[in-house]
Amino acid sequence: MKAAVLHGPHDLRLEEVPDPPDPSPDEVTIAVHRCGLCGTDAHEYARGGPMTPLHDPHPWSGHVGPTIIGHEFMGTVARAGSAAGFGEGDRVVAGAGRWCGNCPACHTGRTNLCHRYFTYGLNTHGGMAEYVTVPAAMCVRLPDSCPDDNAVLAQPVSIAMHALDRARVPDRGEVLVIGAGGVGALLVAAAADRGLTVHAADLDPARLAAARRLGAATTQLVDSQAGTTLLSGLDTVFETSGAASGLRLALQATTPGGRIVAVGLPNRPAEFNVRAAVVSEKDILSSSAHVCRRDLPKAVDLLARHDLRAEIVARVLPLDQVHNGLEGTGKTVIDILEGKNDDTTASHQQRHSRVDGSGDR
Repeated sequence: MKAAVLHGPHDLRLEEVPDPPDPSPDEVTIAVHRCGLCGTDAHEYARGGPMTPLHDPHPWSGHVGPTIIGHEFMGTVARAGSAAGFGEGDRVVAGAGRWCGNCPACHTGRTNLCHRYFTYGLNTHGGMAEYVTVPAAMCVRLPDSCPDDNAVLAQPVSIAMHALDRARVPDRGEVLVIGAGGVGALLVAAAADRGLTVHAADLDPARLAAARRLGAATTQLVDSQAGTTLLSGLDTVFETSGAASGLRLALQATTPGGRIVAVGLPNRPAEFNVRAAVVSEKDILSSSAHVCRRDLPKAVDLLARHDLRAEIVARVLPLDQVHNGLEGTGKTVIDILEGKNDDTTASHQQRHSRVDGSGDR
């Protein structure tokens, strides 16, 4: 099969690689239709890690060496294990992260904090390929009302859903999202869909215009020189930009007794006035990834009702142009099916046709 394989910094190769292993009873092999790219993919591509285990084995996936990228993928089930709960031809989206189910974090339902957690496309081979085999537990069936180019957003939307749940915003509450690109834009859409009054702040006027179309009631252009915003007195502020000044802006904008939810990942340590937070009793929370079984179905439900792709997806490219997506700006989705040889699909299905009708080997 064809796949985009990361070998090192700025060394991504479109290669013919072996098909993924057949699914175990609780896994599925997905024929990938679409795979999204995000800032993490661009960072790993530029630096050749550190999340991608190119040189040292990942402690939980065991993978080491050149790695198929892609952790935002959807497609149809090409082969299903006997206990997977899916059938061949089911259209599904995957949540990307694998959890063990046995550690203390998993037992409390916080599978995103699993002690043995690893992510497909970052810590082991992912979905920027014609096929990928993953646990059925991290997949959700897609309704017909959710087209491929919209459905591929489900994994990042689930990150926004998780952040909203972490914040515990009351009904008809008011929130500020600092950083209206990527997950921030999806957070605006998800919060507005819940009936919250949403404000957005960003350095980019175009992002703020998109935020308004996604449901933001007001927007604020951040002064790039002073690093300030006029917004203040908010009960809940989400920091999604990852910029060094983001938490400082969040602290400024939050009312005493309010809460700050850190979602963005700064590239370097960020200064934060702890004294100001303490004396005004502001809660500092964080949100990482998503709880697949809870957040991914919510994401699919949102995407089945709202077509977000026009505001979120900047371009859809074929697999042989994946480099352009990693080196460009804006959200890129890779169409794995474009230019795919039908004979390749038929050959794969013939090699993996059921022998005993049980769905597993």
